[in-house]
Amino acid sequence: MEKWDGSAGTSAFHMPEWMIQFADQKQEFNKRPTKISRRSLSRSISQSSTDSYSSAASYTDSSDDETSPRDKQQKNSKGSSDFCVKNIKQAEFGRREIEIAEQEMPALMALRKRAQGEKPLAGAKIVGCTHITAQTAVLMETLGALGAQCRWAACNIYSTLNEVAAALAESGFPVFAWKGESEDDFWWCIDRCVNVEGWQPNMILDDGGDLTHWIYKKYPNMFKKIKGIVEESVTGVHRLYQLSKAGKLCVPAMNVNDSVTKQKFDNLYCCRESILDGLKRTTDMMFGGKQVVVCGYGEVGKGCCAALKAMGSIVYVTEIDPICALQACMDGFRLVKLNEVIRQVDIVITCTAPQPSVLKGNKNVVTREHLDRMKNSCIVCNMGHSNTEIDVASLRTPELTWERVRSQVDHVIWPDGKRIVLLAEGRLLNLSCSTVPTFVLSITATTQALALIELYNAPEGRYKQDVYLLPKKMDEYVASLHLPTFDAHLTELTDEQAKYLGLNKNGPFKPNYYRY
Repeated sequence: MEKWDGSAGTSAFHMPEWMIQFADQKQEFNKRPTKISRRSLSRSISQSSTDSYSSAASYTDSSDDETSPRDKQQKNSKGSSDFCVKNIKQAEFGRREIEIAEQEMPALMALRKRAQGEKPLAGAKIVGCTHITAQTAVLMETLGALGAQCRWAACNIYSTLNEVAAALAESGFPVFAWKGESEDDFWWCIDRCVNVEGWQPNMILDDGGDLTHWIYKKYPNMFKKIKGIVEESVTGVHRLYQLSKAGKLCVPAMNVNDSVTKQKFDNLYCCRESILDGLKRTTDMMFGGKQVVVCGYGEVGKGCCAALKAMGSIVYVTEIDPICALQACMDGFRLVKLNEVIRQVDIVITCTAPQPSVLKGNKNVVTREHLDRMKNSCIVCNMGHSNTEIDVASLRTPELTWERVRSQVDHVIWPDGKRIVLLAEGRLLNLSCSTVPTFVLSITATTQALALIELYNAPEGRYKQDVYLLPKKMDEYVASLHLPTFDAHLTELTDEQAKYLGLNKNGPFKPNYYRY
C-alpha cells in the first residue's frame, strides 16, 4: 500500500480470490430506477458541532415530537432497546428508502452478494461515525452481511434521516442518532457507541475525525485492540496526519478521502449535479444569465463551474494556485480577484478545495467587507468542506437583522434595507439543502468497505502506525464494479501489448504519480 507522500513502491495489497473472480462477472444491478423526490438533508458539520450558532429546533420539522429521544423508552420488534432514534415507528418508511438506495449502489450490493459466503469481516467489531442516510445504511448492512458487528453514531447533527435511523434500529443495529441533535447529544451518542459493557471495537470507520478524537480523549486504552482506522473526510484525514506527525497515531489508518475514486467522483461529478440541486431547492432561481463567482478551482470548483456554465450562467473564478488558475482560463472562465466582481455578481460560491499539503478548506475567503459590498439579494453559499470559508460570525451583530425565510435559508438585512440570501449558514450546501447522487456514494462506500476488509485481514506488521493511501489496484477494482451499470465494455490488452507497455494485463494500469 502506498504512503501519502506518493513515493513508489510495491503494493502490499493482495486481492482475495473472491474479489478476482467477481471482477469478471456481470452484475445484476445494472438497471437504474427512476429518481424520486427525497426529503432534504440538513446542515453539514465540517469542523465540529461547536461552530453552530443556531438551535437544533430551528432545523427540525415543526410536526416532529419535541421530546428528546434520550428521554424516550423505545424498543424494536425484537425487544431490543440498544439504540436511540427519533421514532422507531418510522422504520417501515426508512426501509423503503434503503431499498431504493440499494438499486443505485450496484457495487456495494454485488460485494455483499459475493463476499458474504466467505465473511471477510467475521469477528470485526466496527464502531462508525458517518452521515446516517439511506446510502450509508446500505454500507452498514453490507458490513453486517460480511460478518461485522456494528455500532453507529452520526458525524453530523443535522444530516441524519430519522426514518432511516429507525429502520436500522429495527433491523438490530445499535444506532444513536437523530436529526437536530444538540452538541451534548452529539457527544453522548458517540459515547453510547463506544462505551458499552461487554463490547469493544477493533475497527473504526470515521467521517470527520470526531469519533477517533473521542476515543483518544476518553478511552485511549481501546487502541490496544483496534486494528485500524478508515477515514473518509478532509477534516478527519487532516487530524490523522497531525497525530502521525506528532507521533501519537498508535494504529494504522487508511486515507479514503484522497483515493482516486473518491476525489474524482465524489468531488467532481457529485458536485457538478448537487450544486444546482441545492440552489434550486432553496432559492427557486433561474441560472441563465446570472453572474456567479466560484472561489476555488479544485475538483469541487471544476464541477460547480461546469454545471453553472452549462445552465447559461456567466462564471468567474478566483484562485490562489497558478496551475488551477491556468486550468480555469483554459476552460473558458475569467480569473478575477473577488474584490473586482463582488458588487456585480448574483451568486457567490466558496469551494476552496483541499490540497495534499493543506488538507482543509481556507478561512475567511468571503469576509465582512465583501458581504457589505454585495448587491441586494446576492446569494452566498459554501460547497467546500469547511464552514470557515464564509465569515458568518461577523454577521452576528446588533445592526444586522436575521430573517428565516425557509429551512436552511436566511435573509441577512442591513440597516439600509439591503439583504443577502445566506444558505445553510455557510455550511456545506449539498448535504444541507439537497441530497447527493446515490450512485456516487456507492463508489465511496465500496471503497470504505474494501479498506475495512484490507486493514482487518492484514497480517501483523504489514501496516505500521501511519496513514496510508489505497493502492491503485483497489481503486481500479472499485471503478470496474460500477461499469456494468452503464453496459460498458473494457478493452483488454493483448499479451503483446502488455509486454510492450510493461504492464500486467489485469492492472494496475497507471503509476502512482499519475494524475487522472
